[in-house]
Amino acid sequence: MGAQWKAKGKELAANVRGKLFGRLAKDIMLAAKSGGDPASNAKLRLFVEQARKVSMPKDTLDRVIKKGSGVGAEAVNYERVLYEGFAPHQVAVMVECLTDNVNRTAPEMRVLFRKGQLGTSGSVAWDFDYLGMIEAEPILKNSDPEVAAIEAGAQDFEAVEGGADSDTKAGTTLFLTDPTDLDSVSKALPEHGYHVVSAKLGYKPKNPVNPANLTAEQLEEVEAFLAAIDGNDDVQNVYVALAG
Repeated sequence: MGAQWKAKGKELAANVRGKLFGRLAKDIMLAAKSGGDPASNAKLRLFVEQARKVSMPKDTLDRVIKKGSGVGAEAVNYERVLYEGFAPHQVAVMVECLTDNVNRTAPEMRVLFRKGQLGTSGSVAWDFDYLGMIEAEPILKNSDPEVAAIEAGAQDFEAVEGGADSDTKAGTTLFLTDPTDLDSVSKALPEHGYHVVSAKLGYKPKNPVNPANLTAEQLEEVEAFLAAIDGNDDVQNVYVALAG
């Protein structure tokens, strides 16, 4: 029995790793459309650094960059598409997709949003801020996030609670930047005592719903809806107006 559970655990870890690689590959391909050299393409450089941190094989990374930049017979063209609406119980949601076929993705999103409500462009975007988000961990015990934020040029910062169901790690700090400052702040933070774990552009809710205001059954419905959305192969990121 122990061996079976161990095998199942390895399979789950492999699936998670495969999904992470798949999403990073799409980010890299889209960024590479603006040029395949990370030295002169800030967005591509950020994603390449993330790929290296999760040990994406160099051959895979090189192949993905070539696909995105249009080099070779395997060139792929991905398009970024946003879908806005509500999960059950009026929890605002923004879904970012990277797709090579919008005619496939759009009807799939309409079906997935049946348990909630699919809105039009701008219907919930007004309730989110579009920001650079840098997750970083202190290099030294006495590293001060406020000082680091000011000196590195970040707009704000907040402690990350993390947890079993979170993509972020407890004990790290989330530095928030203007979208155009993401690369420069990422480069500056190590000089001010912080090691960058991840850096991306994304949407932060202005008025998140407190989960305590939902019943356990309602929260379960919201989580099931979000899990179904996140399980779609074209979905890259899901931004939810839910606190915590």
